[in-house]
Amino acid sequence: MKNKLVEMHQITKKFGAVYANNCVNLHIYEGEVLGVLGENGAGKSTLMNVLAGIYQPDEGEIHISGNKVHMRSPKDAINLGVGMIHQHLKLIETHTVLENMIVGENKSHWLKKKSIKKEIIELSQKYGLTIDPDKKIQELSIAEKQRVEILKVLYKGAKVLILDEPTAVLTPQETKGLFEIIGKMKSQGCGIVIITHKLNEILEVSDRITVLRKGTSVNEFENKDLNPKILTNEMVGEQVELTINRPQVENIELGLQIKDLNVTNNEGNKLLKNINLEMHKGEILGIAGVAGSGQKELCEAIAGLQQIESGEITFKQENLVGYSPRQIIDKGISMSFVPEDRLGMGLVASMDLVDNVLLKSYGNGKGLLVKKGDAVSKAKALVDKLSIYTPSIETPVRKLSGGNIQKVLLGREIENAPEILITAYPARGLDIGSAHLVYDLLNEQKEKHVAVMFVGEDLDVLLKLCDRIAVFYDGQIQGIEKATNLDKETLGWLMAGKKLEEVKTRD
Repeated sequence: MKNKLVEMHQITKKFGAVYANNCVNLHIYEGEVLGVLGENGAGKSTLMNVLAGIYQPDEGEIHISGNKVHMRSPKDAINLGVGMIHQHLKLIETHTVLENMIVGENKSHWLKKKSIKKEIIELSQKYGLTIDPDKKIQELSIAEKQRVEILKVLYKGAKVLILDEPTAVLTPQETKGLFEIIGKMKSQGCGIVIITHKLNEILEVSDRITVLRKGTSVNEFENKDLNPKILTNEMVGEQVELTINRPQVENIELGLQIKDLNVTNNEGNKLLKNINLEMHKGEILGIAGVAGSGQKELCEAIAGLQQIESGEITFKQENLVGYSPRQIIDKGISMSFVPEDRLGMGLVASMDLVDNVLLKSYGNGKGLLVKKGDAVSKAKALVDKLSIYTPSIETPVRKLSGGNIQKVLLGREIENAPEILITAYPARGLDIGSAHLVYDLLNEQKEKHVAVMFVGEDLDVLLKLCDRIAVFYDGQIQGIEKATNLDKETLGWLMAGKKLEEVKTRD
């Protein structure tokens, strides 16, 4: 029988009158991988934040190696052997790997760099986390940065590691490498917790799986004879259809055309390099690539939010380069944009649903007074159609869960009957049910002959949902191909910098 590293008993955490966790029990053994699943708002992140010392529980107890503990901060947690690797990595880009390891420590650590460097190299070899301690973070790939984060908590003595959406920005090859690292940590007696929405991955890497629903733990499984459908039904509490459709649309015609597009930032770095791309009405064009490959700049350039160095973006014989979003609308072009930054760029966090719906159309009104009647009706319709969970349409959107915020944003943009729909990671962080609702909505737009762009990170979804896929690497397109002619391995090589012609020759 393996030793228990962590026991969480009857953990309850409230935010106001809302129970994020209600009497949740969870335990972690040494030398095992525990998968934690649940819909948006099920309480996964809150529970892990309690274990990592970020939140303190209102009720319940935590035992580490059999001893009752009280963790008031992440520092307390790491001192007790619990470390969390967040989806958004917390590293100082201009510092070296070694400096990131000891940042925040006392001065003596900075005087002992040589011995610490030796210790880091030995630790990295032990766990298969090969990394150069003298390299600056900004010189590393996303996968290497993630290794630094893992190495950092191991260096600080963690025996329990919590990984939050660890494969969200990795290629399939990098994901395989991460799973090998997890296997080595497991063999060294570590307890690893993985939070992810990718069911196939959690089935591949986990020994046990705990399912949360509406703030409570509803079931726990040994990972035997399980499949995504069983887990999804447990998460939702009812039978769920997991099929992603790819309807075929007739009379597809050219929508938006991009020619020789170049974008350079203020430091003179090229963010987009000679991009040539077409979007067709009645088609979903997928955009794949590791984070920071130019996807964000592409979306913002099309939407009129990015300064363009050279090139053309043409729709209805009109070059949109140099026009602001408002000028694009004034030209009679109906374009909707769902950015990856939901609350920073897409919605105003302090405003309620009605005012956020109104933001898109207030400029079309006449007179000095803003009439909210239509916006109220639209907000109510969105809540019903998209099953948005909110106390009322007057609730500030910042108080909604991530999944419900995304539904508000996507619903508002679609309600404007766009001719072009640009979506950046519209299903990121969404539970399986909400994600499939998003895919259905995009297919509805496709069938209405809207030109849809889908920037995604789940390669299985890209391959099933999209008609064509363009793969970006370092601001360039490595290849554009019909989704039916691609597979995950090919996408992975393209995302890692290979050209489509090279990959085909390799095969």
